[in-house]
Amino acid sequence: MNKKLVSHNLVEKDFTEIIYELRTCLDNAGEQVKGLYNAWIFLNNPKQYNSYTTEAVKEIILAFRQASNDRSVVAVVFTAVGDKAFCTGGNTKEYAEYYAGRPLEYKQYMRLFNDMITSILHCDKPVICRVNGMRIAGGQEIGMACDFSIASDLAVFGQAGPRHGSAPDGGSTDFLHLYVGIERAMQSGTLCDIWSAYEAKNFGLISEAVQVLKVDGEFVRNPLVVTDRWLDETGEVVYGQRKVGKDLVAGKEFLAKGTIDLSPLDGAVNAMATKLLYLMPDCLNKTLNSLRKKKLEHWDRNQQSNRDWLALNMMTEAKAGFRAFNEGPKGNRVVDFIKLRRMLAEGHPWDDELIDAIMPK
Repeated sequence: MNKKLVSHNLVEKDFTEIIYELRTCLDNAGEQVKGLYNAWIFLNNPKQYNSYTTEAVKEIILAFRQASNDRSVVAVVFTAVGDKAFCTGGNTKEYAEYYAGRPLEYKQYMRLFNDMITSILHCDKPVICRVNGMRIAGGQEIGMACDFSIASDLAVFGQAGPRHGSAPDGGSTDFLHLYVGIERAMQSGTLCDIWSAYEAKNFGLISEAVQVLKVDGEFVRNPLVVTDRWLDETGEVVYGQRKVGKDLVAGKEFLAKGTIDLSPLDGAVNAMATKLLYLMPDCLNKTLNSLRKKKLEHWDRNQQSNRDWLALNMMTEAKAGFRAFNEGPKGNRVVDFIKLRRMLAEGHPWDDELIDAIMPK
């Protein structure tokens, strides 16, 4: 066919805040397939645990639109640079220094955030979240908007909203219970407990947890997790909790002896993408969209009112919580919750005096 194909991209964009790569698809024999690709979208802010800035959010929206429209793309891999974090959510430095106390500005930001989630849910290609490290807060939310998640077994998963002055209304209150059930969603959303990759797999949050720690030339299981010997049909442990006390110290010492090699994670992601290659594309897309409806039912019902509330919250708890996280000393980046509750019980208004009084010292 010689006729030039029409571009349906909104704009043509050179990405600077994220990385966008086309990687050649692999067939069942592991050979490259000429002319067919998987689009890899990388968050690229490893110094700040791949938190997304406003500019990065804009680029993620355009990247998913570009991958969705690309006729040669089979699947999208959403991941990040490095081995410490997939994403820890919005950039708290930007939140604290620009958006705190400016609800109208944050409302505009949240429109972009909502469009980012929607761009993932509306992508015409299957989306695999390659979880290369911690997936926390807004990182958990953009990860759950994806269709599949395959994780390093060193990754951890969780929410942070009520601890740092927000609510997980960027998707977790819409999606999390669909994955793990209402009781566990309550625990994660309110208590901000952290799950290991093996817990996440056992709870149904992710498809696979992959060993990436190499010690003495061999890949070994995450030494920071204990397992209770529940095995699947292949004999693989599918459940694990974080170690505590002396066992945790020993686990960290063992971890320090090894090196992290994400090639097994890449292999698992590529294997998933290869499975998707051998499916009818339109039937695959229809199935994705039918199953995504369960997420979209909640997301479309709540996203605008959540945006309104999150913006107003920038005048009170978010203003305090993000400032505490940004300004507090390492190991103490939360407000003084007891003093906060006492001052509110005494009828103190939400003002700068209250916020200054509860800042971590």
